[in-house]
Amino acid sequence: MQQIDIPRQFDVLVVGAGAAGLYTALCLPDSLRVGIITKETVALSASDWAQGGIAAAIAPEDSPTLHIEDTMRAGAGLCEKAAVEFLAEHAPSCIQSLVELGVAFDRHGNALALTLEAAHSRNRVLHAADTTGREVITTLTAQVLRRPNIQVIQQALALSLWMTPQGERVQGISLFYQGEIHWIQAKAVILATGGGGQVFAQTTNPAVSTGDGVAIAARAGAILRDLEFVQFHPTALTKAGADRFLISEAVRGEGAHLVDNEGRRFVFDYHPQGELAPRDVVSRAIFSHLQRTSTDPATAYVWLDMRPIPADKIRHRFPNIIKVCQHWGIDAFTEPIPVAPAAHYWMGGIVTDLMNRTNIPGLYAVGETASTGVHGANRLASNSLLECIVFGAQMANLDLSGEQLPAEIAELPMREFQTETDDWQRQQVHIELLRQKLPRLVWQSAGISRSQSGLEAAITTVESWQRDFAALPLSQFLISLNSLEPARLKLPDVERQLRLWAETRNLLDVADLILKSAVFRTESRGGHYRSDYPDTDLDWQAHTLIQKNHWWKSPNLKY
Repeated sequence: MQQIDIPRQFDVLVVGAGAAGLYTALCLPDSLRVGIITKETVALSASDWAQGGIAAAIAPEDSPTLHIEDTMRAGAGLCEKAAVEFLAEHAPSCIQSLVELGVAFDRHGNALALTLEAAHSRNRVLHAADTTGREVITTLTAQVLRRPNIQVIQQALALSLWMTPQGERVQGISLFYQGEIHWIQAKAVILATGGGGQVFAQTTNPAVSTGDGVAIAARAGAILRDLEFVQFHPTALTKAGADRFLISEAVRGEGAHLVDNEGRRFVFDYHPQGELAPRDVVSRAIFSHLQRTSTDPATAYVWLDMRPIPADKIRHRFPNIIKVCQHWGIDAFTEPIPVAPAAHYWMGGIVTDLMNRTNIPGLYAVGETASTGVHGANRLASNSLLECIVFGAQMANLDLSGEQLPAEIAELPMREFQTETDDWQRQQVHIELLRQKLPRLVWQSAGISRSQSGLEAAITTVESWQRDFAALPLSQFLISLNSLEPARLKLPDVERQLRLWAETRNLLDVADLILKSAVFRTESRGGHYRSDYPDTDLDWQAHTLIQKNHWWKSPNLKY
């Protein structure tokens, strides 16, 4: 990719180019100079993979009140009611803004088409076939690239937050770009880096989802919340050699059945709503069923049978799912699809208010990176894209009139890192091995079913790996860089290797945070299931809060 000269100052830096980052950038006042940082290219994000759709109460028989009730019910007692009300009440106007931007949702005649997904009491999910996320991202990207006040910096990696000398506020980021590390100033930094699904061996998330925003913010002292709550999507394509491709919940909403090897709809054994029970219930039903019926549950799967859906409807609603299945030799019109649960969505994140502010002045978070309180312990289907849009729209109110950037500060002399080939190869092998072992460990110990012994053993291992990682010469060099101290890395394949280093560091921190949060919460609720504490505990109707390796419990939520 062609190298560009990056300005050393912006009014606002947005880290991440999924739906949250792009829509946020579009909503920011156009008088501001905005930089969007993305470690890939625009259009490679988890939002781009979102199939099901975006929820909004726009039908005559629906209402924001019903949407609020469904969201609160799915959230298992941990939703922040004010945030949920804000989400549902702003949803219709945000859908209208997407339509005006050019998002081509499916229609029935002139009316927007609405489908049903699990735990919704009404048809309220808008969609664009089964590639809604891609349609939204394509439209938002085109709009962003037209805006003269927005500069997109692609294949660039945010490494850390740049704090003021006393550490009282954010003043920018350190950025790796084209083999060098620089310090970029900004009056505000908005983290919109998505989730951390790559910390699990089985995930529907793309390779970019390495928890970067949460890890970067945690190291700077941001308050985090509810990191133990991970939603495991029940129906990911499970076939040797294939990515864990998500088979949208909308497939079950349209009438597909989940069956076992005997062709029996077994989910009704676990919940009266069967396939349309909340995601955590369906995922645990599959997990439990495979534990009981399979000789090797780790590699086993059940079947998603789309044949009850009329063939014409399948072709119209799910063309991409059909295409991917065909690629892997599965004809969904005549045979069921092998599926099993996979990590899908992280309910927790950086604590934010309704204006996306964190506890660190100048730092904001939007989308899956944030914990707005709307998802509680278990996200209601198709509220994720909606959250990106509703909360991204709030950044139109960002007022930076009282913030001044100092005259551009000269960077210190360039530092260089280089090492002997043998030493570098040893470091490289070590980092790559950690990157392979970590997701397997977290999947085994903090996947669908967790226990104290498994979590504590994993914490001990991860802490050991963190110490080993920090002792690497490359780690010691990068972590010791002072503010305004640029660096040049003289390494072979430097772009790939520095990204591998940064993502592995972030994943180690994210794993540590998830494991310790999961052992801290001694109950089962929503996306967090403890086999040694299988019941929901009213004393735990509270948030898990974390700051700088200190865990505490919020006051109990009262509804």
